[in-house]
Amino acid sequence: QVQLVESGGGLVQAGGSLRLSCAVSGRTFSRYVIGWFRQAPGKEREFVAAIDWSGASTYYADSVKGRFTISRDNAKNTVSLLMNSLKPEDTAVYYCAAGDTNYSDTVYYTRRPYKHWGQGTQVTVSS
Repeated sequence: QVQLVESGGGLVQAGGSLRLSCAVSGRTFSRYVIGWFRQAPGKEREFVAAIDWSGASTYYADSVKGRFTISRDNAKNTVSLLMNSLKPEDTAVYYCAAGDTNYSDTVYYTRRPYKHWGQGTQVTVSS
């Protein structure tokens, strides 16, 4: 069983920054691709970013590319999402998820490979 716990959410003004963390416990952390998704009220959960098991490959939604950076520390079983230049439209509950690694890159932009999810952390960006 894999458990994921997000932290670091909060209220920030537009243009500000936040760093989210995802602590992963259970089965071998380094075997999983880790993704971040977000869900705003009344909207579908959408992909934000992902990182492969080695950290060598990262994936970003167009809406956050150049503003968000995902990284992982396999020694500490954590994945971070640094969010800069935040906008009101970034307001959502952010979820981290662990997924299998035996997929082609394009699949990591979808929910399909992610089998384990955290409970989410709220990010609110005021204008």
